[in-house]
Parts: sequence; structure tokens; C-alpha cells
Amino acid sequence: MASDKTVLITGAGSGIGKATAERFARGGARVIVHDFRDAGRQFAGSLGAAYVDGDLSAFAGINRIAEEALAIGDGKIDILVNNAGFQHIAPVDRFPEETWAGMIQVMLTAPFQLTKAVLPGMKKQRWGRIINIVSMHGLVASPFKSAYVSAKHGLIGLTKATALEVGEDGITVNAVCPAYVRTPLVEAQVADQARIHGIAPEAVIPNVMLQPAAIKRLVEPDEVAEFIWYLSSDLARSITGAALSIDLGWTAR
Repeated sequence: MASDKTVLITGAGSGIGKATAERFARGGARVIVHDFRDAGRQFAGSLGAAYVDGDLSAFAGINRIAEEALAIGDGKIDILVNNAGFQHIAPVDRFPEETWAGMIQVMLTAPFQLTKAVLPGMKKQRWGRIINIVSMHGLVASPFKSAYVSAKHGLIGLTKATALEVGEDGITVNAVCPAYVRTPLVEAQVADQARIHGIAPEAVIPNVMLQPAAIKRLVEPDEVAEFIWYLSSDLARSITGAALSIDLGWTAR
């Protein structure tokens, strides 16, 4: 498995990233937690993991983040999990342009920059895993999420193109597309969704987040973390360029 590997996970201070860091730590991997909040630093300390801070919305700062992580990994990152993200809910004609640009940077440009930084080491050793956490909104759209949907659709395109370029180097590149996961990011959406849809907050999860789903519950972070662990293993060596759903049947309609 990935027990002898170094893994960099962005946005690992909470949610899917945190569960993924915990899973790799249990498996014996060298974990590098990236975040920009005190909670991320504290979590890394409690896990016994290395920590790299930095704001992914700053284009010029990504190289520093990559350099620090590579230094921790003795010049290489075996597994990159591009997980960091955020959401803003608004109609297109009232979507703040600065927020749009920030979301594209964090969820599409930063993964490209980090992928570019780690590929030379992966190619040299002829082994690597890049896993992009996308969301079902990389496959389908929802209203009021234009920037998020655009970034996630683009990230699937980056996943596929990169996979085709590096397949002969022993590197796989895949996208994981969960439905709504029980995370602070999703919980923070409830009030905004209620306001914009004109419904009570308690109606958001059943009537908006789970309405199209076949399985009527939120995805748990550890479910996604286990799938990332599998994709990082040699058992998944034939899977690349794929957009893989963990979406409760959300996109089956």
C-alpha cells in the first residue's frame, strides 16, 4: 500500500482532508498537512505530521508551499491529494468577480501548480499518485454555484489530460467526485442555501442536498478517505484519468 510513501494533502485541517491525513497516518505514510489556519497546525501536531501553511489563493505563494513540502519529503512527494476548496453561493449576475477569481485559483490553478511541482520527482522514481478531490459538481451543475462548478469541471479536465501525459511514467491521476459530505464546509452552506432558495434551514439537507440522491444521507469523510487510500495503492495501478463518483446515486438520473 502507501505505507512507505510521502503524501501531501491540501486543506487537511478539516473535513475530507483531515480524514485522509488520519487514514494515511494510520497506514504508516509520512503525512504533510497543508492548511492556512491555526486549527490545521494544531491538527498536524496532534497527528505527528509535518505541516506546511500557505494561502492557495495567492498565485505567487504556491511555489513556496511546494518547495517546503518537497524539502520535508527529501525532494519528492509520492502522493498528492489536491483537496482544498471553498464555496460561495450567488446568481451569476451577482457573483463577485474577486471571489470568482479566488475560487478558480484555489480549486483549479493551485492543483495545476502543485501537480507541476511534484511531477519531476514522480517521473524520476517512475511512481506517483495524484488525486484531485472534485465533487459531483465536476460532473453536473447546480444553480448559484457557477464558480465552483466551473472550477470542478476544469479540474476533471486537468485530471484527464495529465493522466494521458504521465501514464507511461508509472503515475496515475484520478478525480474523486463525492456528493455532499458531512464537513464544516457543507454545514456552513445550509444558511446560504436556505436564504437563496427561500426555505427553512432544516429543509436544506433533505430538499436540496439529498433530493436527487438514491441514498438519503450525507457522505461521511472517512468513506472518501478510504477510497483515496485505495487509489494510492498498487491495487489501483490500472485506474487513471477517471472521474470516480461517491455520490449516493446523485448523478444517476
